[in-house]
Amino acid sequence: MRRQPAKYFFLMPGVVWILLFTLFPLIYSLYLSTTNFRMGREPRSVGLDNYAEILGLDGEGGDDKARDTAGFSVFLSIGSTTLTLVFGTFVAWVFNHDIPFLRQMRAVLTMPLFAAPVAVGFLGVIIFNEVNGPINNILQGLGLGRVQWIIDPWGARFAVLITDVWQWTPFVFIVILAAMQGIPDDLYESARLDTKSNWSLFRYITFPLIAPALGTVFLLRLVETIKVLDIPTTLTRGGPGQVTQTYTFYIYETGLKGSFQLGDASALSYLVVIVAIIISSIYFWRVRARFE
Repeated sequence: MRRQPAKYFFLMPGVVWILLFTLFPLIYSLYLSTTNFRMGREPRSVGLDNYAEILGLDGEGGDDKARDTAGFSVFLSIGSTTLTLVFGTFVAWVFNHDIPFLRQMRAVLTMPLFAAPVAVGFLGVIIFNEVNGPINNILQGLGLGRVQWIIDPWGARFAVLITDVWQWTPFVFIVILAAMQGIPDDLYESARLDTKSNWSLFRYITFPLIAPALGTVFLLRLVETIKVLDIPTTLTRGGPGQVTQTYTFYIYETGLKGSFQLGDASALSYLVVIVAIIISSIYFWRVRARFE
């Protein structure tokens, strides 16, 4: 077979990009995670001491701040993933029917998805303002009183959660709507001979057929929420105190502020990578077992 060197020429930019901006940072950060590297001084190897200190295996109780920020990240991941799946699937089911102004309403609903998370966070500052914010004005009009969204710890947590859900529900809506529209109408027509219940149609026809799409969206959203940084940074600045600091927020503070502890920050980052790999591996193992 005649060799075609031109194909290697066209592949080279992509290979160089991956080597320089993916593999090299990954390997170098792994090396840094085994050192006590601080900006401005030579790194010294400490083995796995950084990981032992974070996980509390050094006999000193572990990194309390890492544990607290990881707790909020878990709360945000579980809450946001669950709510976006529920709301996105419900909106997709509604829009899967013939309703007036379908295209216009679909365009309006997907607008938050195309906004930068930083911009969404600053918008949340206005929306959740305790004095003149629209949400508190609505609650006041309904006689429910005002909520201290930014001052109260749980109010701040739910403000971050609601903002993240508001931005990413359209993503779930788009994917699940596409999955629903791929279901043949013949299945519904046959099922309506036995039942008129929309819930039964959804439970026994729609849900099983969109389950693969739901699983994929679940994985993407769960991994994405683990590394949320923009919205808590701009909406609450991690406050009040540190209750809305996510795990990635702590990594940012450790590595890029103060003493620039890049060794500790790299170890913290690799723990996130390990968690993401475990979640992805479990998901793909279940999917493979289902279809084999």
